[in-house]
Amino acid sequence: MTIKHKGSSVRILRKYTNRRLYDTSRSCYVTLEDVKELVLNSEPFQVLDSKSGQDLTRNILMQIISEQEAEGHGTLLTNQVLQQLIRFYGDSMQGMMSQYLEQSIAAFLEHQDLIRDQMQSMIGAANPLTMMNRIADQNLAMWKMFSPTASEAAKSAASATDSVSVADETDGSSQRAGKPKPS
Repeated sequence: MTIKHKGSSVRILRKYTNRRLYDTSRSCYVTLEDVKELVLNSEPFQVLDSKSGQDLTRNILMQIISEQEAEGHGTLLTNQVLQQLIRFYGDSMQGMMSQYLEQSIAAFLEHQDLIRDQMQSMIGAANPLTMMNRIADQNLAMWKMFSPTASEAAKSAASATDSVSVADETDGSSQRAGKPKPS
């Protein structure tokens, strides 16, 4: 069973009393990991109680978050954040807080690539290996600037060889003519 929701079909998952989830569109049982994949792939879905038809989607999502937090994937919801969220329940600002969180996360996701690039440049600048590589590259560039290039070195070596050859020829001709070799 699928329900049309804002122009796209919503997959219906039924939760049975044995706590198993059944995907009605694929006619098979699914795990929480499968539901997590639906979330990661931005596929719309809804979890309904098999007997009452009650919407259990939030409960399943909270269960996935709880498992992620317990598995040590890094915590998004620290104890302090959770305590602050609990304080908003029943408060007159609860509705506003919910909207604020939704809008904040949407804005963060919208600018995620820019934020990631900025973080990488900040981390890269503070990384000692990156800094040492930059210094090494600068030192190498300076060294190359002050040392002759390979072609200039080859030209120097060739002209030195030519000078020695000319000197040898001159020395040989002077000896043949009976002239003493200059010192």
